[in-house]
Amino acid sequence: MSKETVNIEGAVCAPSLPHSEQIVMGHGAGGRMSHQLIQKAFLPAFDNPALRAGDDAARLESGLHQNLAVSTDAHVVWPLFFPGGDIGRLAVCGTVNDVAMLAAKPLYLTAGFILEEGLEMETLQRVIASMKSAAEEAGVQIVAGDTKVVQRGKADGLYITTAGVGVLRAGYAVSGANAQEGDAVILSGTIGDHGIAVLGARGELGFQSSIQSDVAPLNHLIEAMLGASRNVHVLRDPTRGGLATTLSEIAAQSNVGIMLDEKTIPVRPEVGAACEMLGFDPLYIANEGKLVAMVAREDAGSVLKAMRNTRYGEEAVIIGEVTTEPRGRVLLRTTLGTQRVVDMLAGEMLPRIC
Repeated sequence: MSKETVNIEGAVCAPSLPHSEQIVMGHGAGGRMSHQLIQKAFLPAFDNPALRAGDDAARLESGLHQNLAVSTDAHVVWPLFFPGGDIGRLAVCGTVNDVAMLAAKPLYLTAGFILEEGLEMETLQRVIASMKSAAEEAGVQIVAGDTKVVQRGKADGLYITTAGVGVLRAGYAVSGANAQEGDAVILSGTIGDHGIAVLGARGELGFQSSIQSDVAPLNHLIEAMLGASRNVHVLRDPTRGGLATTLSEIAAQSNVGIMLDEKTIPVRPEVGAACEMLGFDPLYIANEGKLVAMVAREDAGSVLKAMRNTRYGEEAVIIGEVTTEPRGRVLLRTTLGTQRVVDMLAGEMLPRIC
């Protein structure tokens, strides 16, 4: 077997097995290894224009008056309940957000439940109630589903898969491939809240914390942004792999450079303290209720104002701009006045985070 070296990014650990031959946890982190897995295993088998676009949802021509956006997701977070959310709310919001990031209006979800033998019925009822509440908040309906039960010890209690369908809004061209030179890079709020909240729920912080997950449906925030401008070019929620990986993906898709200003990127003091203690970089920590957008510079002010008038965009800020060079790369202007490259997550930072 060949031996491959994985670069260490912050506190990211290299896999102990040759990942060219076996699946390791890093393949599920949403970073470089996840991209390699998709490119080598899935795309050759399933290649088609919708999949090749590389967005979190697929554009489908329905042949009717309106075209569709479709996405699917699987949720294996542990523990099932964490400060600010749970696997049920996460399942609904994650899929709603993926559909909404194409400027689509999410309408319907399906849900599949893999239940472990011995799961308490009260736990399942709590998760179902949370999904119902999140769906009502997002304005979507859960219209179909499936249930399977596996033997005790095979599923950590509960896994959920979801699929979402939405209607694409006419007149908008939103994709990770559409960033344009001069665009303002807008972030809807603080980063790292979800990942650190889940880590705290596992008892792995080593201290008491009040950090809450940011898990939330962002479709109403996006609706406000699109109402303020038709020049929203890119929308993406920085989940697994964090903001750094998401922006690296967009830079590659659009073949542009992205320049960030570190002092403008909001991180809650508690999150920053936890990351400093554990050796993590907040740029790589998962989020579940934030989005990053590329907006034409002339419309950035009106979009920012619209965002700040919504529940989940009150802390929105401009954190950088789209540049011509270096193409396909993200640079960070540090608080010290230097510049460094911001790359994709190299391995696995926090497993089972969503």
